[in-house]
Amino acid sequence: MRTANGLINAKHQVIAVVVLITAGYASDGKYSHYLLVQSPIELEDNLTLKPGAYAVGWRRGENTLEVHFFDSLTGAERGSETARLDPAKGHVESFHIWPPADHKGIQIGRFYMHYTLP
Repeated sequence: MRTANGLINAKHQVIAVVVLITAGYASDGKYSHYLLVQSPIELEDNLTLKPGAYAVGWRRGENTLEVHFFDSLTGAERGSETARLDPAKGHVESFHIWPPADHKGIQIGRFYMHYTLP
C-alpha cells in the first residue's frame, strides 16, 4: 500500500505507519502520519521512541525535513529528528520504513533518516 508501511520483528512486535492526511499544507506540518511502535527505535540524532503510538508531522527546510513526534493521546511533543535529502533514492514514497537488514532507514518523500533497534 502506498499510504501504509510497517515491519514485524522475530518477537512479533510491530513498527507501522499510516498516512493521516495527504495534503501536507492543510495540516501545517502537524499530525500528517500515525506511527505505532511496539519495539523501541533509536533515530540518528539520538531520539529514542519508546513503545507507543505517535502522531508524526514535519516542516520542510531547504534540503531537510524537521520531523516531529507527538504522543498520540496527549499531543505532547516527544522530540524531533532531521531527515536529509537522499539523492540516491529514486523512488519517492509518502512514508516507508526499511527493514534493518536493507537500509535501516525511514523515508518520507525524498528525505531519509537512519534508525537502529536497541
